[in-house]
Amino acid sequence: MDAAMTSKTLAENFAQYFDIEFANTKALQEEAYRIRHAVYCEELGWEPEREDRMETDECDSYSFTLLLRHKTSKRYAGTARLVISPPNRPECLLPFEAHCLNSIRPGAINLADYKRGSYSEISRLAVPETFRRRLGEQNTPFVVNEFSSDEAVFSEEERRNFPNIAVGLYLSIIALSEMCHHRAMFVVVEPRLKKRLERIGFPFEQLGDEMDYHGVRALFYLRKENYTAKLSPEILELYQYLFNSLHPQVLLLPYLER
Repeated sequence: MDAAMTSKTLAENFAQYFDIEFANTKALQEEAYRIRHAVYCEELGWEPEREDRMETDECDSYSFTLLLRHKTSKRYAGTARLVISPPNRPECLLPFEAHCLNSIRPGAINLADYKRGSYSEISRLAVPETFRRRLGEQNTPFVVNEFSSDEAVFSEEERRNFPNIAVGLYLSIIALSEMCHHRAMFVVVEPRLKKRLERIGFPFEQLGDEMDYHGVRALFYLRKENYTAKLSPEILELYQYLFNSLHPQVLLLPYLER
């Protein structure tokens, strides 16, 4: 292998193959909805298939969506959204508020301490099957650290970067939450995925008991002070690259505690 190629940092490799895009148009949002439909409805069967081949729900009207574009093929390699409840609309619940409140362990957290609009939830992270050929894993919308793919479609160097797609989406969503000055972010995932994310440097804390929802899952959250505190220098460099790439694209009204 070329010595120059092997000397590239994780951020440099990522930047070579992917662009992060803020879905600020109807066309881009529909790209995300189509990815979600392909993964959650057609492939995994977690949601009913729809005639328009787009998976949407009530949270999309108060969510911010990201897309990751593969530069070589021009295809979208993944999507994720950050759901933010408008402070003046208490009926607009985050997904975990609608489905997981009963699972929260006594004393784990007092949500009354968090004003609405000061926290958010990572949701609907999905990677198309083309970019997510798994080794021994089924029934998951993305994979963090095991990957194989069709050599005829992508180069060996490109395929080595595909496990970083989900990592890049998580980092980008956290960057978006930081831009909003949120105090915390929530996510409902498999406990084994939480352990993988922890190894990367995301110290999510478990709040809820495990429940059976498309597999064993639980509610976790990440405090603002831990968004980047545990990241290795290599991952932190990638985070900063994604933050800097996103920042000029977004126009948000940050939540500022008063």
